[in-house]
Amino acid sequence: MTSEASKQPREQYDREFRVKAGLFLAAVSGASAVIGFSATILAAKKKDPQYFGKGIVATRELPEPGAFLALRALGWGTLYAFTGCGLLFYGIWKLSGAQDLKDFRVKMGELLPRIPKNNPPQGRTEFSGMNDLLQYLQEQKGNKDKK
Repeated sequence: MTSEASKQPREQYDREFRVKAGLFLAAVSGASAVIGFSATILAAKKKDPQYFGKGIVATRELPEPGAFLALRALGWGTLYAFTGCGLLFYGIWKLSGAQDLKDFRVKMGELLPRIPKNNPPQGRTEFSGMNDLLQYLQEQKGNKDKK
């Protein structure tokens, strides 16, 4: 028999774990975005430093520097991506009629097709390379066509 007092520390631990996991994922995502963007900028600067400099400073020919244009486009693209995905996911959540995450998981489990377990494996599971995998898939397709 579980009492209310013993449930509370478990829920508190789960909440703390989720917050820490979310912060970790946000930090990794942010770091990878900064590193990727920086690497792209450095590659562009290395490839053609003369035109890269023209994109940084406003001139008579270019009233808005390319860097500001790119940052504005990145900002709008990010806004559209987050808003679009958020609306899509929220719509799926509301259409499912779920009240919480466990309920959503159960409803999606009932709605989506079951993936059969492959235990023990019925075919090969390791390949020496891409050619070996493609050859195996071709043979399997040939065996299905014969049946």
